[in-house]
Amino acid sequence: MNDTPQPPVGANGQSLRPQSLMFGFLGSCVLGQNICVFSGSIIDVFARHGVSEQATRSTLTRMVNRQLLRRQRHGRRMYFGLSPRSREILEDGKERIWKMGAVNESWDGTWTLLGFSLPESWQRQRHDLRSKLVWAGFGPVLSGLWIAPGEVDVHEIVAELGLEAHVKVFRAQAYPGTDIEEMIRDAYDLEELAAQYRAFHDEWASLASTSSPGEPADSLVLQLRLETQWLRIIRTDPRLPVQHLPEDWPAGPAQRVFHQVHDKVSGPAREMADRMLDTVPDETAS
Repeated sequence: MNDTPQPPVGANGQSLRPQSLMFGFLGSCVLGQNICVFSGSIIDVFARHGVSEQATRSTLTRMVNRQLLRRQRHGRRMYFGLSPRSREILEDGKERIWKMGAVNESWDGTWTLLGFSLPESWQRQRHDLRSKLVWAGFGPVLSGLWIAPGEVDVHEIVAELGLEAHVKVFRAQAYPGTDIEEMIRDAYDLEELAAQYRAFHDEWASLASTSSPGEPADSLVLQLRLETQWLRIIRTDPRLPVQHLPEDWPAGPAQRVFHQVHDKVSGPAREMADRMLDTVPDETAS
């Protein structure tokens, strides 16, 4: 038998990057606690996921350099806590998981339309804008015209890229007779998104239907992998109106499985984290 820890794998067989797992760890064990965690404790947790000490240390260093974490020394030990930027990202993730959800049943019939025209030589700016629009739930319907369901505030995105003079934003409704289903299929890769939801459901459904989450020692690993995989999917989901999606749209079943498994593992995982983690109060917490 090979006892060497294996890298964590998510839905569709994709490896979970250490930084993604780190955000999952911070969201589960640090957000809202006003604490900083000893680097050695983080290394121990990640080792249970098959992540090497070197990879964990490199991830911590990169995230500090990108202002996604902050260091706090206590005696001879180094602890890591949230930065304002990481706290904002984690709060957004919490909102997406527990308030917004994966199924949009409350669409008001409106769309946010964004049109842009950039000089041909601005390849980097065009790439950056498109990437941020996808993150914000937009899809392209025509060259230079993107849509997102509901009201989406893109002021920060446009201002950050310095493109205020090149972008126009409107809020509108589709004209009667418009084939909204066809428009959605043209603007979004529904097959890829559906495949991610189905893969998640298939991976976790058996655990959701069992009466026990397994060995207590696995609970923290399970929770972090579960939340990391789920958040990775719903962050790429534009939350399209469910009435304009295929009848067998898999987001609902996948979300039910997520909640069922989370209910089983979150308590034991919290107890395990309390035992494993060496923490100190966050000096920046008000």
